[in-house]
Amino acid sequence: MSTLLEVSGVSVTFDGYKAIRNLSFRIGEAEMRAIIGPNGAGKTTFMDIVTGKTRPDEGRVIWGEKSVNLLRMNEARIAQEGIGRKFQRPTVFEDQTVHANLLMSLRNPRGSFPCLFYRPNRRDQVRVEELAEEIGLSGELHRKSGELSHGQKQWLEIGMLLAQEPRLLLVDEPAAGMTLAEREHTTDLLKEAAKTRAVVVVEHDMEFVRRLECKVTVLHEGSVLAEGSLDHVTSNPQVIEVYLGR
Repeated sequence: MSTLLEVSGVSVTFDGYKAIRNLSFRIGEAEMRAIIGPNGAGKTTFMDIVTGKTRPDEGRVIWGEKSVNLLRMNEARIAQEGIGRKFQRPTVFEDQTVHANLLMSLRNPRGSFPCLFYRPNRRDQVRVEELAEEIGLSGELHRKSGELSHGQKQWLEIGMLLAQEPRLLLVDEPAAGMTLAEREHTTDLLKEAAKTRAVVVVEHDMEFVRRLECKVTVLHEGSVLAEGSLDHVTSNPQVIEVYLGR
Protein backbone atom coordinates (compact mmCIF):
# COMPACT_ATOMS: atom_id res chain seq x y z
CA MET A 1 0.00 0.00 0.00
CA SER A 2 1.42 3.40 -0.94
CA THR A 3 1.85 5.98 1.81
CA LEU A 4 -0.61 8.89 1.82
CA LEU A 5 0.69 10.80 4.85
CA GLU A 6 4.13 10.56 6.42
CA VAL A 7 5.08 12.46 9.56
CA SER A 8 8.76 12.12 10.45
CA GLY A 9 10.86 13.44 13.32
CA VAL A 10 8.28 16.02 14.37
CA SER A 11 8.70 17.90 17.66
CA VAL A 12 6.81 20.86 19.11
CA THR A 13 7.26 22.76 22.38
CA PHE A 14 4.73 25.03 24.11
CA ASP A 15 6.14 27.35 26.82
CA GLY A 16 8.98 24.95 27.57
CA TYR A 17 6.74 21.85 27.54
CA LYS A 18 7.57 19.35 24.81
CA ALA A 19 4.11 18.26 23.59
CA ILE A 20 5.44 16.21 20.64
CA ARG A 21 8.86 14.51 20.75
CA ASN A 22 10.45 13.18 17.57
CA LEU A 23 7.11 11.72 16.42
CA SER A 24 6.95 9.59 13.29
CA PHE A 25 3.74 8.22 11.79
CA ARG A 26 2.55 6.99 8.40
CA ILE A 27 -0.75 5.87 6.95
CA GLY A 28 -1.71 4.35 3.60
CA GLU A 29 -4.28 5.52 1.07
CA ALA A 30 -7.26 3.38 2.16
CA GLU A 31 -6.49 2.54 5.77
CA MET A 32 -8.16 2.86 9.16
CA ARG A 33 -5.97 3.75 12.12
CA ALA A 34 -6.88 4.30 15.76
CA ILE A 35 -4.73 6.53 17.98
CA ILE A 36 -4.96 5.97 21.73
CA GLY A 37 -3.02 7.22 24.73
CA PRO A 38 -3.44 8.97 28.08
CA ASN A 39 -4.46 12.62 28.36
CA GLY A 40 -1.54 14.84 27.41
CA ALA A 41 -0.03 12.18 25.13
CA GLY A 42 -0.09 14.56 22.15
CA LYS A 43 -3.09 13.18 20.22
CA THR A 44 -4.77 16.55 19.60
CA THR A 45 -1.46 18.31 18.92
CA PHE A 46 -0.66 15.63 16.32
CA MET A 47 -3.94 16.44 14.51
CA ASP A 48 -3.26 20.17 14.86
CA ILE A 49 0.11 19.71 13.11
CA VAL A 50 -1.33 17.65 10.24
CA THR A 51 -4.11 20.21 9.63
CA GLY A 52 -1.81 23.25 9.85
CA LYS A 53 -3.17 24.66 13.09
CA THR A 54 0.16 24.16 14.88
CA ARG A 55 3.63 24.55 13.36
CA PRO A 56 6.21 22.07 14.67
CA ASP A 57 9.71 23.19 15.70
CA GLU A 58 11.28 20.48 13.55
CA GLY A 59 10.42 17.50 11.37
CA ARG A 60 8.57 16.86 8.12
CA VAL A 61 4.94 16.24 7.16
CA ILE A 62 4.78 14.81 3.63
CA TRP A 63 1.52 14.30 1.72
CA GLY A 64 0.40 12.34 -1.33
CA GLU A 65 2.10 10.81 -4.33
CA LYS A 66 3.80 14.11 -5.18
CA SER A 67 5.39 14.25 -1.69
CA VAL A 68 4.01 17.72 -0.95
CA ASN A 69 5.33 19.41 2.20
CA LEU A 70 2.24 20.29 4.28
CA LEU A 71 4.28 22.49 6.61
CA ARG A 72 4.47 25.10 3.83
CA MET A 73 0.68 25.37 3.64
CA ASN A 74 -1.94 27.17 5.73
CA GLU A 75 -5.04 25.46 7.17
CA ALA A 76 -7.31 26.36 4.25
CA ARG A 77 -4.83 25.07 1.66
CA ILE A 78 -4.37 21.81 3.60
CA ALA A 79 -8.15 21.32 3.67
CA GLN A 80 -8.22 21.84 -0.11
CA GLU A 81 -5.53 19.17 -0.45
CA GLY A 82 -8.08 16.71 0.93
CA ILE A 83 -7.57 16.55 4.69
CA GLY A 84 -10.82 16.77 6.65
CA ARG A 85 -11.09 17.01 10.43
CA LYS A 86 -13.97 16.30 12.74
CA PHE A 87 -13.72 17.72 16.24
CA GLN A 88 -15.22 16.10 19.33
CA ARG A 89 -18.19 18.48 19.52
CA PRO A 90 -20.33 18.39 16.37
CA THR A 91 -20.42 21.68 14.47
CA VAL A 92 -23.42 21.72 12.15
CA PHE A 93 -25.66 24.61 11.05
CA GLU A 94 -28.47 23.96 13.53
CA ASP A 95 -31.03 26.30 11.93
CA GLN A 96 -30.58 24.62 8.55
CA THR A 97 -32.02 21.28 7.45
CA VAL A 98 -29.91 18.15 7.13
CA HIS A 99 -30.33 18.51 3.34
CA ALA A 100 -29.03 22.11 3.39
CA ASN A 101 -26.04 21.18 5.58
CA LEU A 102 -24.99 18.44 3.17
CA LEU A 103 -25.64 20.58 0.08
CA MET A 104 -23.49 23.44 1.42
CA SER A 105 -20.64 20.99 2.07
CA LEU A 106 -20.42 19.52 -1.44
CA ARG A 107 -17.08 19.92 -3.16
CA ASN A 108 -17.87 22.66 -5.70
CA PRO A 109 -15.99 25.76 -6.85
CA ARG A 110 -15.78 27.95 -3.76
CA GLY A 111 -14.71 31.36 -5.09
CA SER A 112 -16.98 34.33 -4.34
CA PHE A 113 -18.62 34.38 -7.79
CA PRO A 114 -19.41 30.63 -7.97
CA CYS A 115 -20.89 30.89 -4.44
CA LEU A 116 -23.05 33.87 -5.40
CA PHE A 117 -24.45 32.18 -8.50
CA TYR A 118 -24.48 28.60 -7.23
CA ARG A 119 -27.67 26.70 -7.99
CA PRO A 120 -27.78 23.02 -7.05
CA ASN A 121 -28.08 20.76 -10.07
CA ARG A 122 -29.48 17.26 -10.35
CA ARG A 123 -26.08 15.69 -9.69
CA ASP A 124 -25.76 17.67 -6.43
CA GLN A 125 -29.21 16.54 -5.29
CA VAL A 126 -28.37 12.91 -6.05
CA ARG A 127 -25.08 13.21 -4.15
CA VAL A 128 -26.87 14.66 -1.09
CA GLU A 129 -29.29 11.73 -1.14
CA GLU A 130 -26.39 9.26 -1.43
CA LEU A 131 -24.60 10.88 1.51
CA ALA A 132 -27.77 10.85 3.62
CA GLU A 133 -28.15 7.14 2.88
CA GLU A 134 -24.51 6.50 3.75
CA ILE A 135 -24.72 8.24 7.14
CA GLY A 136 -28.16 6.83 7.99
CA LEU A 137 -30.12 10.09 7.82
CA SER A 138 -32.25 9.56 4.69
CA GLY A 139 -35.42 9.94 6.74
CA GLU A 140 -34.23 13.19 8.35
CA LEU A 141 -33.29 15.26 5.27
CA HIS A 142 -35.93 17.92 5.88
CA ARG A 143 -35.49 18.18 9.65
CA LYS A 144 -33.57 21.06 11.14
CA SER A 145 -30.18 19.85 12.28
CA GLY A 146 -30.71 21.32 15.74
CA GLU A 147 -33.51 18.78 16.30
CA LEU A 148 -31.23 15.76 15.76
CA SER A 149 -29.88 13.61 18.57
CA HIS A 150 -26.22 13.95 19.57
CA GLY A 151 -25.31 10.82 17.61
CA GLN A 152 -27.21 11.98 14.51
CA LYS A 153 -25.40 15.34 14.61
CA GLN A 154 -22.09 13.48 14.69
CA TRP A 155 -23.14 11.45 11.62
CA LEU A 156 -24.25 14.61 9.83
CA GLU A 157 -20.88 16.22 10.46
CA ILE A 158 -19.11 13.12 9.14
CA GLY A 159 -21.39 13.34 6.08
CA MET A 160 -20.48 17.01 5.63
CA LEU A 161 -16.80 16.07 5.64
CA LEU A 162 -17.38 13.18 3.22
CA ALA A 163 -19.20 15.63 0.92
CA GLN A 164 -15.86 17.42 0.49
CA GLU A 165 -14.32 14.14 -0.76
CA PRO A 166 -11.32 14.14 1.59
CA ARG A 167 -8.50 11.65 1.08
CA LEU A 168 -7.75 11.69 4.82
CA LEU A 169 -10.36 12.00 7.56
CA LEU A 170 -9.24 12.85 11.12
CA VAL A 171 -11.95 12.07 13.67
CA ASP A 172 -11.71 13.04 17.36
CA GLU A 173 -13.52 10.80 19.89
CA PRO A 174 -16.57 10.02 17.74
CA ALA A 175 -18.08 7.59 20.30
CA ALA A 176 -18.24 10.09 23.18
CA GLY A 177 -21.79 10.55 24.51
CA MET A 178 -23.37 8.04 22.11
CA THR A 179 -25.76 5.21 22.87
CA LEU A 180 -24.60 1.68 22.09
CA ALA A 181 -26.70 1.55 18.91
CA GLU A 182 -25.31 4.92 17.78
CA ARG A 183 -21.76 3.75 18.44
CA GLU A 184 -22.30 0.62 16.36
CA HIS A 185 -23.63 2.69 13.46
CA THR A 186 -20.66 5.07 13.79
CA THR A 187 -18.27 2.10 13.61
CA ASP A 188 -19.94 0.91 10.39
CA LEU A 189 -19.83 4.42 8.94
CA LEU A 190 -16.10 4.88 9.60
CA LYS A 191 -15.20 1.39 8.36
CA GLU A 192 -17.09 2.06 5.13
CA ALA A 193 -15.32 5.41 4.72
CA ALA A 194 -11.92 3.73 5.20
CA LYS A 195 -12.53 1.53 2.14
CA THR A 196 -11.86 4.52 -0.13
CA ARG A 197 -9.76 6.91 1.99
CA ALA A 198 -7.50 7.05 5.05
CA VAL A 199 -9.32 7.46 8.37
CA VAL A 200 -7.58 8.29 11.66
CA VAL A 201 -9.71 7.94 14.79
CA VAL A 202 -8.56 9.31 18.16
CA GLU A 203 -10.53 7.46 20.84
CA HIS A 204 -10.49 6.52 24.54
CA ASP A 205 -13.20 3.86 24.36
CA MET A 206 -11.35 0.54 23.96
CA GLU A 207 -14.48 -1.38 22.95
CA PHE A 208 -15.11 1.11 20.18
CA VAL A 209 -11.49 0.78 19.03
CA ARG A 210 -11.82 -3.02 19.07
CA ARG A 211 -14.84 -2.84 16.77
CA LEU A 212 -12.87 -0.76 14.26
CA GLU A 213 -10.64 -3.83 13.70
CA CYS A 214 -7.63 -1.77 12.67
CA LYS A 215 -4.01 -1.04 13.46
CA VAL A 216 -3.56 0.98 16.65
CA THR A 217 -0.90 3.61 17.43
CA VAL A 218 -0.29 4.36 21.13
CA LEU A 219 1.07 7.82 21.94
CA HIS A 220 2.79 8.66 25.23
CA GLU A 221 4.52 11.94 26.09
CA GLY A 222 4.39 13.04 22.47
CA SER A 223 5.91 10.02 20.76
CA VAL A 224 4.86 6.56 19.58
CA LEU A 225 5.05 4.05 22.43
CA ALA A 226 3.67 1.02 20.56
CA GLU A 227 1.95 0.12 17.30
CA GLY A 228 0.07 -2.93 16.02
CA SER A 229 -3.22 -4.73 16.61
CA LEU A 230 -5.23 -3.78 19.70
CA ASP A 231 -4.37 -7.12 21.36
CA HIS A 232 -0.68 -6.57 20.58
CA VAL A 233 -0.48 -3.05 22.04
CA THR A 234 -2.67 -3.75 25.09
CA SER A 235 -0.42 -6.66 26.08
CA ASN A 236 2.67 -4.40 25.93
CA PRO A 237 3.95 -3.90 29.53
CA GLN A 238 4.76 -0.21 28.91
CA VAL A 239 1.27 0.47 27.53
CA ILE A 240 -0.28 -1.30 30.52
CA GLU A 241 1.82 0.80 32.87
CA VAL A 242 1.27 4.25 31.35
CA TYR A 243 -2.24 3.95 29.93
CA LEU A 244 -4.28 0.95 30.98
CA GLY A 245 -3.16 1.16 34.59
CA ARG A 246 -3.47 -2.44 35.64
